[in-house]
Amino acid sequence: MKHSFVRFIMVGVVNTVVGLSVMYLLLHALGQSYWIATFLGNSIGACVSFLLNRNFTFKSKDSVSKSGFRFMVVILGCYFISYEIGRSFVEWILKNNEFFSPVVKTDISVLISTCLYTLLNYFGQKLFVFSKKGS
Repeated sequence: MKHSFVRFIMVGVVNTVVGLSVMYLLLHALGQSYWIATFLGNSIGACVSFLLNRNFTFKSKDSVSKSGFRFMVVILGCYFISYEIGRSFVEWILKNNEFFSPVVKTDISVLISTCLYTLLNYFGQKLFVFSKKGS
């Protein structure tokens, strides 16, 4: 599909603003943990993502139940892989760095994880969730 990555990034901007806003609200205003904040923020962003990517990015004709199940598998896989790698990477890189507070380290982890999540998610959705050959 021509320019699907550009459309995916446009949709991603919308769902990232929604998801990150929820994450940082939960982290900083409501004092929730990294895992609760990132899981809930991603879940809300994922709902936005599914609707927009299904209809706008990939223009899928698959049933909602078929593509919805695949979408959840991809989203959950990308979430756990990306957010664990991002958290572990920042923890490893900044382990002995006292310049950054734990709050800033968590914020950096969220941003790095979100970038990795975006890349993995695009390929998962393009190749598995909304693929033309899967229709």
